[in-house]
Formats: sequence, structure tokens, C-alpha cells
Amino acid sequence: MSGDKIQPPFLRSGDEVAIISPAWAIDEEKINDGINVLEDWGLRVHVGRNALKKDGPYAGTDSQRISDIQEVTDNRNIKAVICSRGGYGMLRIIDRIDFSVLKRHPKWFVGFSDITILLTWLSEKENIISIHGEMPLNYRRKETSPGTIESLHGALFGHPEPVRWKGEFHRPADVTGEVTGGNLSLLYSLIGSVAEPKTRGRIFFIEDTGEYYYHLDRMMLSLKLAGKLRGLAALITGGFTKMAETKIPWERSSEQIISEAVAGYKYPVLTGFPAGHIDDNRAFYIGRRAKIEIRKDEASFFYV
Repeated sequence: MSGDKIQPPFLRSGDEVAIISPAWAIDEEKINDGINVLEDWGLRVHVGRNALKKDGPYAGTDSQRISDIQEVTDNRNIKAVICSRGGYGMLRIIDRIDFSVLKRHPKWFVGFSDITILLTWLSEKENIISIHGEMPLNYRRKETSPGTIESLHGALFGHPEPVRWKGEFHRPADVTGEVTGGNLSLLYSLIGSVAEPKTRGRIFFIEDTGEYYYHLDRMMLSLKLAGKLRGLAALITGGFTKMAETKIPWERSSEQIISEAVAGYKYPVLTGFPAGHIDDNRAFYIGRRAKIEIRKDEASFFYV
């Protein structure tokens, strides 16, 4: 338990889990990669009936994707729900899913990128802890680090290891707080909704990929205007990959843009956290309290 957040039971060998595709379509080969990895962990794997459907870029129609996520949410035998990939699509359906059964029978939901919508909704509206972690799309990708998969196993089975990393640490200090965040574009899209992310007093994680630099500037300033960058315990940034210039160069890096947006605050800003659209994408809990300690040029992230 973390404050008033509900922590699902950790997995054990023999538990039933499900793979669903609530966003973009995915190839059968990648679903099979997910099945193989999860079965190697001793889990019994179900695949959503619409997980391999295709409707434009999506894994089936909105109704089909809702049907799959509702079915596995309601199934008390399913102890964890693994989203097969991100892309885009959760925002279209999130408000039409009934999560009420989770108050009595909580379970893990896992994903990142577009699945930030689901994780944030569960944390802010349903008070359920979830896992920001790798998805079957990348399980067997040769560039995916061993630590990515090991950390996901640790998070699901209840033995998470501390994450240690080196980066640029501005105003370094040891801090404690509930962890929130995910993909910046999706967090930005939830401002003003019933699942608007709460950030005050929290360790706020952000990452993104494939955005123009001026989009990043706009999103950071929008968060600032909404009060979401005020009073944090800390801001930690993961990968900001494949960022793009427009015809008129922005001439600022992602780190510079973020640093400028939070320049007036006193909390630590820590770059280089190994999570997001990068090869080393460590799993961590959304909604659980953690501590960050800084020792010289290395930061440690662990749960309290």
C-alpha cells in the first residue's frame, strides 16, 4: 500500500496473465515473443480475442479494444494485464472502461508510451498502483537490455532492484515521494480531465519520442501554467529520443528546454533515468512511494 493507493498482489509461478492490444496493431510474432517470455517465468498466458485485429493503425475498432480490456479487467483469475505495445489509442477508450472490480480484486497493468493514459487513469482516478515497463513489442528485440526484462520480472514478482544511474543532476538532494508520470505527450493530453496527474510532493518522471523541440517546449510550459511543475519532490527525465527540428531550428536540446521550464524551482532535476523509448527501459511502479539518493555522480532509486 502507498498512501491510499491499492497495490495488487505480486505474481507467483502458475498465475494467469493476459496480453491485450489496446492501442496500435501488432504482429503475431511479437505477441508470441510475449507469450514465450511470460511462460518462461512460469505464468499461464491468455491473449485477448482481438489482440491481433487491425482497423487502420489500431488493434481493432474502439469497441473491440474496449471489449478486450474490460474482459480481462473483470476476470478475477487474471492477475496481470500486459499491453502488447503503445502507439496511440488509449485516450479514445479510457473513459468507457469500468475498473470498479479492481477495488476488490486488484491486478497489475503493465505498459508505457501510449499506455501512460491507462497507468495515470488507474493511479489518479482508481487509486491503483501499476507498472511502467516494457511491452511484448520489444521483449525479443536484440537491442533491449537484459536489465529491461529483469526489472519487469522483479516488479511483477515483488523483488524490484534499486535503479542506479548517472546523468546530469541539478540541485541534487535526497528526496522521497510517490512516483507519477510517463510519456509527456500523454500526460499533457490528460490536463483538465478527471485523471489529470497530481504532481505536488511527488517524484515526477517524464520521457518522450519523435516530437519537435517546440512541441516539447509547449508541453513543458503548459504543465507549468497548469501548476504541474510547482512543488515537486523531484523531476526525473528518461529518454527523449528522435526529437526533431522544424525548418527554423529551435537550437535548444531537450535538456535545455526542460531546464528552462523549471529554472525557478528549488527541487532536484535529474536527467538520464533509464526508462522510456530507449534500449534500457527499467520497470518501475506508478503510484508507489520511492526514495532517490544522490552520492557524488550517481543516483539511486528504490522503494520505501
